[in-house]
Amino acid sequence: MSGEALLVVDDNPVNLKLVRILLEGEGYEVRVAADAESALNLLRHYRPRLILMDLQLPGMDGLTLTRRLKDDPATSNIVIVALTAYAMKGDDERAREAGCDAYISKPINTRTLPGELGELIAAARTATGATS
Repeated sequence: MSGEALLVVDDNPVNLKLVRILLEGEGYEVRVAADAESALNLLRHYRPRLILMDLQLPGMDGLTLTRRLKDDPATSNIVIVALTAYAMKGDDERAREAGCDAYISKPINTRTLPGELGELIAAARTATGATS
């Protein structure tokens, strides 16, 4: 999935740095945002194939941002993966109800994350018939 554009939305600078280094090392083009407003501003001119969305964000939370993005025709086809450190029973269902395409608990597995994201992107391409 080399060259695929990704956005990571997380308010923890250590998480942002770790995920960015990990995914850039696998050839992804990675942008980051520390909150929902920053993500929305970035999405005005940047169209990632996938967003890693922390659910616990300051201000607008990740589920609200996901709903907003999935309701907007300009961003509705972006794959959104919920990411949270506070995994509780039912969180995965709430994430999917909000429009998330997948759910990953923190701490992330650095060995498997790039492959998991690649599979999600490939599945989204197949579902939409996209070739690029």
